[in-house]
Amino acid sequence: MEGGAMSLSSESRKEEEQQGTSYTYWVRQVAEDAAPPPVPRKLSPQDILSAQSQPSTLGSLWNRAGTWEEKNVNKWATDRIKELLLSVGTLEFSGGKAEISDVFKCVGDAFLVTVRNKKRVSYTYELTLKVKGREWIFGEEKNTVKGQIDIPEFSFGELDDLQMEVRLSEEKDILRQDKLRVSKDLKLFLQPVREKLLQFEQELKDI
Repeated sequence: MEGGAMSLSSESRKEEEQQGTSYTYWVRQVAEDAAPPPVPRKLSPQDILSAQSQPSTLGSLWNRAGTWEEKNVNKWATDRIKELLLSVGTLEFSGGKAEISDVFKCVGDAFLVTVRNKKRVSYTYELTLKVKGREWIFGEEKNTVKGQIDIPEFSFGELDDLQMEVRLSEEKDILRQDKLRVSKDLKLFLQPVREKLLQFEQELKDI
């Protein structure tokens, strides 16, 4: 009896182990005729011609579906902002003339974003412009003044709220009231600067 009981018990354990093994160690085998994994392939001239014959989509050639794509255009944007602001030219005021002599600081980022085949633009910049004034009359003498215009951070769609701060170089022979008058006049650069930045914004959208 005991021998028979031990034999049954041993067979039961084997069955349990086999059942447990079938669940624990089951592994899917890859068939020999299964398709190989995809391999990246460089676009050929035929691919490019084929894509050009397709209806146009925004974004890169690889992004035919027009899904999310972000393109950095910092260099173009920075160079274009500098070029436009230096083209403002000379402004004449009641007390003299002034011009933007240099774009001393032009720091920021600009991006083109394609989402679902729709293009969006985004940028954020801050500027410091060097200004040089000529033939400013203080008393009976004509003087040259130097200063800078600081434009705090601005972004796409915010140019109506553009602000600037004028700082003049330390000129010991210019009276305080004359400095205040010059600073007030130089703030009139706000409108032509805003117009140039609006032009930049439009050109960015047209890229």
